[in-house]
Amino acid sequence: MERGEGLPATGGTIQIGVAVDIPEPWGAVLTRRRAEAGDPQAADIPAHVTLLGPTEIAVAALPAVEAHLAAVAAAHLPFTLHLRGTGTFRPVTQVVFVAVAAGISECELLAAAIGSAADLRREARFPYHPHVTVAQDVAPEALDQAYEDLADFSAIFEVEAFTLFSHSGQTRWQPRRDFRLGG
Repeated sequence: MERGEGLPATGGTIQIGVAVDIPEPWGAVLTRRRAEAGDPQAADIPAHVTLLGPTEIAVAALPAVEAHLAAVAAAHLPFTLHLRGTGTFRPVTQVVFVAVAAGISECELLAAAIGSAADLRREARFPYHPHVTVAQDVAPEALDQAYEDLADFSAIFEVEAFTLFSHSGQTRWQPRRDFRLGG
């Protein structure tokens, strides 16, 4: 399904990412909680589980990337994702997240398959760990509060697609195209 475009008029590069959107009503709850923590990224990044973090590619490579993503989606079946409780990456990074309790291996397999394309290979700072960020780079008290407030959070839903997002550098991340799992 086609969504927003967000492409430069000609040539150049574009910033993309691939994620599982968190559906309503949970997506709004988690995005709002991130904003309440004072996280400045909350306004630009809706609640999601990252499959491919921000990656710069040539605009000319976008059709091949989309073809690769379509093939990856066709080769993977829909699955159940269970978000439950909170976790943190502190002290390594100042992040609090909602944990993925079920669907971890499916996210790992998708992330590995997506990242296997030559245009999408990138140096990872940390091992892949599926999660939903709810506070990042905010005061320690705000991190603690987000951790406590969402400790009992739980959401179970079917993941039937993942989304390609693009970013022009001037607006929030825009959904570009959904890729349905299982073809």
